[in-house]
Amino acid sequence: METTHQFQTEVRQLLDIVIHAFYSDREVFVRELVSNASDALEKLRLKQLTQADIYQPEKELRIGISTNEEARTLTIADTGIGMTQDEVVEYLGTIAHSGTKKFLEMMKESQGGQQDLIGQFGVGFYSVFMAADKVEVTTRSWQPDAKPVQWVSDGQEGYSLSEAAEDTPRGTSILIHLKEDAAMFSKADHLRYIIEKYSNFVGFPIDFNGEHLNTVQAIWMKNKKDVKPEEYDEFYRFISHTDSKPLTYMHFSADAPIVLNSVLFAPEENPEIMGFGRCEPNVALYCHKVLIDSKPEKLLPEWLRFLTGVVDSDDLPLNISREMLQDNSLLRKISGIITKRFIKHLEGVAKNEPETYEKFWQQFGRYLKEGVVTTWEYKNELGKLLRFESTFTEPGKLTCFADYISRMKENQKDIYVLYGVSRAQLEHSPYLDALNARGFEVAFLTENGDQFVMDSLMKVDDKDIKAIDRSNLDLPELPDQKQEGGLDEDAAKGLTDWVSEAFKDQFSKVSTTDRISSAPAIALQAEHDVTPEVRAYLKAMGQEVPESHPEIAFNPHNPIVQKLAELRSTDEDLAKLLAGQLIDTALLRAGLLEDPAKLADNSSALLAKLLDK
Repeated sequence: METTHQFQTEVRQLLDIVIHAFYSDREVFVRELVSNASDALEKLRLKQLTQADIYQPEKELRIGISTNEEARTLTIADTGIGMTQDEVVEYLGTIAHSGTKKFLEMMKESQGGQQDLIGQFGVGFYSVFMAADKVEVTTRSWQPDAKPVQWVSDGQEGYSLSEAAEDTPRGTSILIHLKEDAAMFSKADHLRYIIEKYSNFVGFPIDFNGEHLNTVQAIWMKNKKDVKPEEYDEFYRFISHTDSKPLTYMHFSADAPIVLNSVLFAPEENPEIMGFGRCEPNVALYCHKVLIDSKPEKLLPEWLRFLTGVVDSDDLPLNISREMLQDNSLLRKISGIITKRFIKHLEGVAKNEPETYEKFWQQFGRYLKEGVVTTWEYKNELGKLLRFESTFTEPGKLTCFADYISRMKENQKDIYVLYGVSRAQLEHSPYLDALNARGFEVAFLTENGDQFVMDSLMKVDDKDIKAIDRSNLDLPELPDQKQEGGLDEDAAKGLTDWVSEAFKDQFSKVSTTDRISSAPAIALQAEHDVTPEVRAYLKAMGQEVPESHPEIAFNPHNPIVQKLAELRSTDEDLAKLLAGQLIDTALLRAGLLEDPAKLADNSSALLAKLLDK
């Protein structure tokens, strides 16, 4: 006997919202129904642990999906717990049965609209009406004495209930009559793509038009002790669509404060280095092994965009929209947990697998540097993962700040760094003279952006990072710092006063120094001047570049400087050309010479003057 039932007014209002406003992608109704089928199977599996009397106990727990393009239909069935007639009325007859009227009241009160309420009420099933003209649900409960029931609705005014055929098997079958503009969901290739996209890792077999689809297991839900290395490799190849192995992977689970299961892979090679453009996020977000978003933009910070993998959280509502993901506080918590755990994973790789970490650093070190600059909350941990060469390492051998600090001298209070284009160039830098004399190690930083990184990092383990080409470098005195010979105090002052006047307003200070022994002069960046790298960046961006006012410091023990001190009194024109040559060379070494042609012109003039003599 068939009976008809009308939806209440607020139910019709809510149904309209579900169909037209809840979901940004129409295809997610397939995901919702497959997830409901999986839940029904899981509930039956739990019943089997406690109940002996179950209808059709021998029936295998499976999901069956079939399409009929000619009839424009789609069927999604399961052999799960099923429903009695009362349960059908409760779960399908009243949308959001936990409080339809309350839901609508909250909708009116919510300034953020319906997206703030998604997931709080059980409305996923009704997303089917985004694509359906009519839906027929045939179900039989696990209870042996329950009658099979059929529920039919067009999603408009109400639904009909009738007794189904007596031979209806246990579980629930949903026959969807598709709208004309939704006919693509009855096409086998299109639906197969959707199932594999959203539901490939559902924990029960999915038979699609007679073919078993979900053959790859959701290894992130397993205990990592039960997963073999080759299974990680196979899973990585499946989700990355490559034939390679991962360089390293992290399998992580947590129960508090959020239930999380995750497996993340770092590839062997960096596609950005290989010229394939900027990486897109490739860590998918799941809930109960069902895809929420294949490329959520804010799941992980931008500097982890090279990772591939899966993050699964039971705490996320399954029917959360992509729009809500952008501002979801739970997602931000997940991001923080996963990011911290991956940094900890890298610390373990660096300690226990140094060769693997060195390969990782060569490919992805620039991302960690990006993280230091862009995410202040992780910069200290990331700083300890940085690698570099130094005056204490052989060419090509890398070290880290922890090892650097372990080698610091008793009277050394800071970490010293020097920027340049290559180790070979830096090894001949006069800035090293004073550090080498004291036995202090200097880190060589030779990549674009390193100055930004160190300026952001500032210190490691309470040790300040100091660039040795700065004027405010504070070094302990050497016991035998006083060198014999050189310019006396009056000659030194006379020289610096003359240079200050001859090159008026070009330098913040002109002085003599004992910091160098291998060069006539050095240029020192003033404490508050922007670095050469920042200056180049501002210039490239078309922004105003602040004036630079470096200091010039002469080596009073250098014979060229001593000759210059004499020439200023006997041949001022030649002295000025010589001083300009020394100054421009010092500026060039410091990366502060704006126009290299000036050095070439000065060299030509100096040579011409000398040849005349």
